[in-house]
Amino acid sequence: MSENLDLAAVIQKLRSARQVVALTGSGISAESGIPTFRGAEGLWRTYRAQDLATPEAFARSPKLVWEWYDWRRGLMAAKNPHAGHRVLAAWENRFSRFTLITQNIDGMHRRAGSKNILELHGNIWRMRCTQEGTVTENMDTPLSPIPPLCPDCGALMRPHVVWFGEPLDREVIHRASLLSAQCDLMLVVGTSAVVQPAASLPLSALDAGAPVVEINPEATPLTPYADFSLRGKAGDILPQIDSALFRVPRENGS
Repeated sequence: MSENLDLAAVIQKLRSARQVVALTGSGISAESGIPTFRGAEGLWRTYRAQDLATPEAFARSPKLVWEWYDWRRGLMAAKNPHAGHRVLAAWENRFSRFTLITQNIDGMHRRAGSKNILELHGNIWRMRCTQEGTVTENMDTPLSPIPPLCPDCGALMRPHVVWFGEPLDREVIHRASLLSAQCDLMLVVGTSAVVQPAASLPLSALDAGAPVVEINPEATPLTPYADFSLRGKAGDILPQIDSALFRVPRENGS
Protein backbone atom coordinates (compact mmCIF):
# COMPACT_ATOMS: atom_id res chain seq x y z
CA MET A 1 0.00 0.00 0.00
CA SER A 2 1.38 3.44 -0.87
CA GLU A 3 2.05 5.99 1.82
CA ASN A 4 -0.67 8.29 0.47
CA LEU A 5 -3.22 5.49 0.79
CA ASP A 6 -1.93 4.74 4.28
CA LEU A 7 -2.35 8.39 5.26
CA ALA A 8 -5.89 8.48 3.87
CA ALA A 9 -6.78 5.30 5.75
CA VAL A 10 -5.38 6.69 9.01
CA ILE A 11 -7.43 9.85 8.60
CA GLN A 12 -10.55 7.76 8.03
CA LYS A 13 -9.86 5.73 11.18
CA LEU A 14 -9.34 8.89 13.22
CA ARG A 15 -12.63 10.34 11.99
CA SER A 16 -14.52 7.52 13.64
CA ALA A 17 -12.39 7.33 16.79
CA ARG A 18 -13.72 8.67 20.07
CA GLN A 19 -10.94 7.63 22.44
CA VAL A 20 -7.44 8.24 21.08
CA VAL A 21 -4.12 7.65 22.81
CA ALA A 22 -0.74 8.91 21.60
CA LEU A 23 2.55 7.46 22.85
CA THR A 24 5.63 9.59 22.16
CA GLY A 25 9.35 8.97 22.57
CA SER A 26 12.68 10.71 22.14
CA GLY A 27 12.28 11.05 18.36
CA ILE A 28 9.65 13.76 18.66
CA SER A 29 11.96 15.75 20.94
CA ALA A 30 14.95 15.19 18.65
CA GLU A 31 13.06 17.18 16.00
CA SER A 32 13.24 20.15 18.38
CA GLY A 33 17.00 19.67 18.67
CA ILE A 34 17.07 17.92 22.03
CA PRO A 35 19.75 15.20 22.19
CA THR A 36 18.87 11.77 23.53
CA PHE A 37 21.66 11.83 26.17
CA ARG A 38 22.43 8.19 25.46
CA GLY A 39 25.39 6.88 23.53
CA ALA A 40 28.26 9.07 22.29
CA GLU A 41 26.11 12.18 21.84
CA GLY A 42 25.13 11.97 25.50
CA LEU A 43 28.66 12.20 26.88
CA TRP A 44 29.05 14.99 29.46
CA ARG A 45 32.55 15.72 30.72
CA THR A 46 33.74 12.13 31.11
CA TYR A 47 30.40 10.66 32.17
CA ARG A 48 27.70 8.74 30.34
CA ALA A 49 24.01 9.19 31.12
CA GLN A 50 23.94 5.64 32.44
CA ASP A 51 26.60 6.60 35.01
CA LEU A 52 24.74 9.64 36.33
CA ALA A 53 21.03 8.85 36.13
CA THR A 54 21.07 6.36 38.99
CA PRO A 55 20.24 6.43 42.71
CA GLU A 56 23.81 5.27 43.41
CA ALA A 57 25.35 8.21 41.55
CA PHE A 58 23.10 10.63 43.44
CA ALA A 59 24.04 9.05 46.77
CA ARG A 60 27.75 9.41 45.93
CA SER A 61 27.63 12.95 44.61
CA PRO A 62 24.32 14.82 44.46
CA LYS A 63 26.18 17.97 43.39
CA LEU A 64 27.68 16.23 40.34
CA VAL A 65 24.33 14.75 39.31
CA TRP A 66 22.56 18.08 39.72
CA GLU A 67 25.27 19.86 37.69
CA TRP A 68 24.52 17.44 34.86
CA TYR A 69 20.77 17.99 35.13
CA ASP A 70 21.32 21.75 35.29
CA TRP A 71 23.30 21.54 32.05
CA ARG A 72 20.55 19.49 30.43
CA ARG A 73 17.87 21.90 31.59
CA GLY A 74 19.79 24.76 30.02
CA LEU A 75 19.94 22.94 26.68
CA MET A 76 16.23 22.13 26.79
CA ALA A 77 15.20 25.65 27.77
CA ALA A 78 16.78 26.95 24.57
CA LYS A 79 14.60 24.68 22.38
CA ASN A 80 10.95 25.02 21.44
CA PRO A 81 8.04 22.69 20.69
CA HIS A 82 7.43 22.10 16.98
CA ALA A 83 4.27 21.68 14.92
CA GLY A 84 3.91 18.02 15.91
CA HIS A 85 3.85 18.90 19.61
CA ARG A 86 1.25 21.60 18.94
CA VAL A 87 -1.03 19.28 16.97
CA LEU A 88 -1.08 16.72 19.78
CA ALA A 89 -1.92 19.48 22.26
CA ALA A 90 -4.76 20.74 20.06
CA TRP A 91 -6.23 17.26 19.72
CA GLU A 92 -7.20 17.29 23.39
CA ASN A 93 -10.02 19.61 22.33
CA ARG A 94 -10.83 17.89 19.05
CA PHE A 95 -11.51 14.34 20.15
CA SER A 96 -14.03 13.17 22.74
CA ARG A 97 -11.18 11.70 24.76
CA PHE A 98 -7.51 12.16 23.98
CA THR A 99 -4.61 11.16 26.22
CA LEU A 100 -0.94 11.74 25.62
CA ILE A 101 1.54 9.27 27.10
CA THR A 102 5.19 10.26 26.82
CA GLN A 103 8.51 8.69 27.66
CA ASN A 104 10.17 12.12 27.47
CA ILE A 105 11.12 14.18 30.52
CA ASP A 106 11.80 17.48 28.71
CA GLY A 107 8.36 19.04 29.27
CA MET A 108 7.97 19.97 25.59
CA HIS A 109 4.43 18.63 25.41
CA ARG A 110 3.36 20.76 28.36
CA ARG A 111 5.00 23.81 26.80
CA ALA A 112 3.01 23.11 23.62
CA GLY A 113 -0.21 23.14 25.65
CA SER A 114 -0.87 19.47 26.47
CA LYS A 115 -2.67 19.00 29.77
CA ASN A 116 -4.09 15.47 29.71
CA ILE A 117 -0.66 13.88 29.80
CA LEU A 118 1.01 10.93 31.50
CA GLU A 119 4.78 11.35 31.84
CA LEU A 120 6.06 7.80 32.30
CA HIS A 121 9.60 8.83 33.22
CA GLY A 122 8.83 12.04 35.08
CA ASN A 123 9.68 15.65 34.27
CA ILE A 124 13.07 17.36 34.45
CA TRP A 125 11.39 20.64 35.45
CA ARG A 126 10.10 19.12 38.67
CA MET A 127 12.04 18.14 41.77
CA ARG A 128 11.19 15.93 44.72
CA CYS A 129 12.18 16.21 48.39
CA THR A 130 14.22 13.17 49.41
CA GLN A 131 12.82 13.43 52.94
CA GLU A 132 9.14 14.25 52.56
CA GLY A 133 8.51 13.24 48.93
CA THR A 134 6.83 16.53 48.05
CA VAL A 135 7.08 17.51 44.38
CA THR A 136 7.56 21.11 43.23
CA GLU A 137 8.04 22.74 39.84
CA ASN A 138 11.21 24.71 39.19
CA MET A 139 11.93 26.36 35.84
CA ASP A 140 15.12 28.18 36.90
CA THR A 141 18.12 28.02 34.58
CA PRO A 142 20.73 27.99 35.93
CA LEU A 143 19.78 26.43 39.22
CA SER A 144 20.94 27.98 42.46
CA PRO A 145 22.01 26.55 44.78
CA ILE A 146 23.35 23.24 43.49
CA PRO A 147 22.29 20.87 44.87
CA PRO A 148 18.88 22.42 45.65
CA LEU A 149 17.38 21.99 49.11
CA CYS A 150 13.77 21.59 50.17
CA PRO A 151 12.37 24.99 51.23
CA ASP A 152 10.24 23.30 53.91
CA CYS A 153 12.59 20.86 55.65
CA GLY A 154 16.04 21.61 54.22
CA ALA A 155 16.58 18.09 52.87
CA LEU A 156 18.12 17.40 49.47
CA MET A 157 15.90 17.71 46.43
CA ARG A 158 16.30 15.25 43.56
CA PRO A 159 15.08 15.43 39.96
CA HIS A 160 11.53 14.10 39.71
CA VAL A 161 12.49 11.58 37.04
CA VAL A 162 12.81 7.81 36.87
CA TRP A 163 16.44 6.75 37.05
CA PHE A 164 18.03 3.55 35.79
CA GLY A 165 17.20 0.79 38.24
CA GLU A 166 14.05 2.50 39.54
CA PRO A 167 10.49 1.35 38.83
CA LEU A 168 7.97 3.59 37.13
CA ASP A 169 5.24 5.13 39.24
CA ARG A 170 2.69 2.33 39.61
CA GLU A 171 -0.33 4.60 39.28
CA VAL A 172 1.02 6.26 36.12
CA ILE A 173 1.85 2.99 34.33
CA HIS A 174 -1.46 1.47 35.47
CA ARG A 175 -3.41 4.36 33.94
CA ALA A 176 -1.32 4.20 30.77
CA SER A 177 -1.94 0.47 30.42
CA LEU A 178 -5.67 0.84 31.05
CA LEU A 179 -6.07 3.66 28.54
CA SER A 180 -4.06 1.76 25.93
CA ALA A 181 -6.34 -1.24 26.28
CA GLN A 182 -9.49 0.92 26.05
CA CYS A 183 -8.63 3.26 23.17
CA ASP A 184 -10.18 3.21 19.70
CA LEU A 185 -6.84 4.08 18.09
CA MET A 186 -3.25 4.49 19.24
CA LEU A 187 -0.59 6.69 17.66
CA VAL A 188 3.03 5.72 18.37
CA VAL A 189 5.21 8.70 17.55
CA GLY A 190 8.99 8.94 17.52
CA THR A 191 9.79 5.96 19.71
CA SER A 192 11.96 2.93 19.07
CA ALA A 193 9.36 0.74 20.80
CA VAL A 194 11.99 -1.25 22.69
CA VAL A 195 12.09 0.31 26.19
CA GLN A 196 9.78 -1.47 28.60
CA PRO A 197 7.20 -1.13 29.95
CA ALA A 198 6.25 1.58 27.40
CA ALA A 199 6.92 -0.82 24.51
CA SER A 200 4.09 -3.06 25.71
CA LEU A 201 1.45 -0.31 25.52
CA PRO A 202 0.90 -0.55 21.73
CA LEU A 203 0.62 -4.33 22.10
CA SER A 204 -2.16 -3.81 24.66
CA ALA A 205 -4.01 -1.66 22.13
CA LEU A 206 -3.52 -4.28 19.41
CA ASP A 207 -4.71 -7.08 21.69
CA ALA A 208 -7.89 -5.07 22.35
CA GLY A 209 -8.51 -4.67 18.62
CA ALA A 210 -7.55 -1.00 18.26
CA PRO A 211 -5.54 0.02 15.20
CA VAL A 212 -2.00 1.19 15.90
CA VAL A 213 -0.48 3.94 13.76
CA GLU A 214 3.30 4.31 13.86
CA ILE A 215 4.89 7.62 12.85
CA ASN A 216 8.65 7.37 12.64
CA PRO A 217 11.39 8.15 10.10
CA GLU A 218 12.66 4.55 10.26
CA ALA A 219 11.27 1.09 10.85
CA THR A 220 11.20 -0.15 14.46
CA PRO A 221 10.48 -3.49 16.16
CA LEU A 222 6.83 -2.35 16.29
CA THR A 223 6.56 -1.86 12.52
CA PRO A 224 5.60 -5.46 11.61
CA TYR A 225 2.72 -5.33 14.09
CA ALA A 226 1.41 -1.82 13.44
CA ASP A 227 -1.64 -1.45 11.24
CA PHE A 228 -0.11 1.61 9.59
CA SER A 229 3.49 2.84 9.51
CA LEU A 230 3.95 6.36 8.22
CA ARG A 231 7.58 7.20 7.45
CA GLY A 232 8.65 10.72 8.25
CA LYS A 233 8.94 13.31 10.99
CA ALA A 234 6.13 13.95 13.43
CA GLY A 235 6.47 17.68 12.76
CA ASP A 236 5.57 17.02 9.10
CA ILE A 237 3.07 14.15 9.28
CA LEU A 238 0.93 15.21 12.23
CA PRO A 239 0.10 18.64 10.72
CA GLN A 240 -0.87 16.88 7.46
CA ILE A 241 -3.26 14.62 9.35
CA ASP A 242 -4.64 17.53 11.36
CA SER A 243 -5.22 19.63 8.27
CA ALA A 244 -7.13 16.85 6.52
CA LEU A 245 -9.14 15.94 9.63
CA PHE A 246 -10.27 19.38 10.65
CA ARG A 247 -10.17 21.37 7.41
CA VAL A 248 -13.12 23.76 7.14
CA PRO A 249 -14.68 23.35 3.69
CA ARG A 250 -14.85 26.55 1.69
CA GLU A 251 -18.13 27.69 0.18
CA ASN A 252 -18.39 27.88 -3.61
CA GLY A 253 -17.03 31.12 -4.94
CA SER A 254 -15.12 32.04 -1.79
